[in-house]
Amino acid sequence: MSITAVALESASPLPCESDLQLLFSALNVAHFGGMLPGYRIVYNARLTSVAGRIAYKPPLIELSSSLLAAHPDHVEATMLHEMVHAWLHLNRLPSGHGMQFKRKMREVGLGSIYHSMPVGSRRSRRRYVLSCPRCKVELLRRQRPGSAVSCARCSPSRFNRRVQMAVREL
Repeated sequence: MSITAVALESASPLPCESDLQLLFSALNVAHFGGMLPGYRIVYNARLTSVAGRIAYKPPLIELSSSLLAAHPDHVEATMLHEMVHAWLHLNRLPSGHGMQFKRKMREVGLGSIYHSMPVGSRRSRRRYVLSCPRCKVELLRRQRPGSAVSCARCSPSRFNRRVQMAVREL
C-alpha cells in the first residue's frame, strides 16, 4: 500500500491538510533522508492548470484542490515533485525543471515533470515566444515575463545581459 493510500482512506477524495503534513514527513524520510525543512502544505482552488507549486519564503507547498479532487491518486506524485524543488533549493542548486531536477525526479521514482490530468481551456489564447540570441533556442510561454530573463542554457546560474531573451507576441 502506498503512502497516499493510507491518507486517502477518509470519506473525502482528498487528504485533509494535516494528513498532507504527515505525507510530507513520510516522503521526506523515504526519499530525502529527512533533510528537508518543514513546509506548510495547503490546497489552492485557484490552481487550475498546475497540480502544485512551491514558495520558499515562507516555506509553502500549494496543491490544486480542483485537479487533485478529480485525481486523488496524483497527490503523492505532485507532493514529491514539489519536494524535489525544495531539495534542490536546500542544496543551492537551480530549482527549475533543469537537468538536476530531472535526475532527482528519476531518483525518487517519477518519470515526467508534467502531470497527465486533463485541464480546462484557458481564458487567454495569447502566447509569447522567448528566443536566445546566442543558442537560438525558442520557448513558448503563456505569460509575458515580468522582467528581463536570460537563457538558462547559456547562463544557468544567474542573469546574463548578453544572452537576454527577446520576447515577441504570437
